Amino acid sequence: MNSLQASQQAAPPDSVQHLSFRVRDARYALPIELVREIIEYGQVTTVPMMPSFIHGVINLRGNVVPVLDLAARFGFELTRPGKRTCIVIIELNLDEQQQRIGLVVDAVDAVLDIEQGEVEQAPPFGAGIRTDFIAGMARDDGGFTIIIDVRRVLSLDDIRQLSLAQQAS
Repeated sequence: MNSLQASQQAAPPDSVQHLSFRVRDARYALPIELVREIIEYGQVTTVPMMPSFIHGVINLRGNVVPVLDLAARFGFELTRPGKRTCIVIIELNLDEQQQRIGLVVDAVDAVLDIEQGEVEQAPPFGAGIRTDFIAGMARDDGGFTIIIDVRRVLSLDDIRQLSLAQQAS
């Protein structure tokens, strides 16, 4: 059992565990049930004719995994990999099949137990990213953690591009 699985079992019944991470100076989170693993930023092969927010693809134990730069997707400049830059591998059920996608983040912080009562609706302005990308805002001692809606961040058009990236490599 890996550490993500162990921490999932310890969550209170009225909370949902989220992986928190940083993109630029903001804290974000996504449900841990989507996360398969976190890997060090390594060799990413660029694929021609992809949107700028798609870094390329990686070889993950013999599988081609497209890598998306969350900062660029949110409208910031492309991430320049640093010491703490990671790729969060998520798995989504798309078109009746499991799709693994790598998300480039500046740093991974922690696994958070977020109670439903702590989650507020996204404000219509001021979050720094498109509000349709936000599933909610979790209040904590340090301010807010933005919970992203990965399916909206990856629009259907983006998913088609990611599929093309996998086929091209």
